[in-house]
This record gives sequence, structure tokens and C-alpha cells, in this order.
Amino acid sequence: MTDFIDPSVDHGKKPYVVDIEKDTLDNENFRKTIWTGEHLQATLMTIPVGGDIGLEVHEENDQFLRLEQGKGRCQMGPAEDDLPFDEEVEDDWAIFVPAGTWHNVTNIGDEPMKLYAIYGPADHEPGTVHKTQEDAENDPHEH
Repeated sequence: MTDFIDPSVDHGKKPYVVDIEKDTLDNENFRKTIWTGEHLQATLMTIPVGGDIGLEVHEENDQFLRLEQGKGRCQMGPAEDDLPFDEEVEDDWAIFVPAGTWHNVTNIGDEPMKLYAIYGPADHEPGTVHKTQEDAENDPHEH
């Protein structure tokens, strides 16, 4: 087990209810998984001003993101260097990312951007907590 895995924060594989807005707004970690099931996973994210979620692609995962606080720039496309989809998003907006689509969301606001993400199937190890983006980049379980 690495420093990035904390099974006490992931309530997966059992019924669970949560005030997702409150928990998202209260989260101070870059990424924290809160529920990992057989076919679905939920994570909370906090992106600092000027930061981003990190340009990535999930070949096998569809992804849903919802902003609870802040303003972002959402970019998507077929390749790492081809992101023709470019939209601004803010509080209460949802982003749908099809599997195999390169994507990034950058915080362009003046406060931390708070969001939650739902993956189908799961993308991170159950119990993953990354306090910072650097922690996420150094996690051997991440792509």
C-alpha cells in the first residue's frame, strides 16, 4: 500500500449516500476517491487558481464532471495536440467526456475550482487521496 491509498475515505462496494455538494466544497485535496464500485467511481477535486486537472485520456472510461465552485476552461479532442472543443464552464455546469477523448479543465477563475467526477468504470485505485497535483503525478498507480 502506498501513501496515496487510504481505504477509510472510500465507501465503495456498499450502499452510500452523501451530500455531494457539501463534500465537494469541503474537500481540500487535489483528488480524493469517495466511492469505488464494480462499474463506477466518484472522486472529489480541488484545482487551485491557474491549475488544471491535467491533460489526459481514459481509453475505457466515460467521465462526468460537475463544477460546484469556480470557473474553468474545458478542452476536448481526438488527440493530445488536437483539442478543438473549447468551452468555459462555471458553478453548476456539467461536462461529459466520452471514452477515448483527450480532455483538460483549467481553473481560469479567482478562487479554487471545486468539482466532482464520476467514472464508468473506475479509473483510480479505491481509497486514492492526492493532496496535490504533484502527488497525483508521482503516484505509481496513475497513468
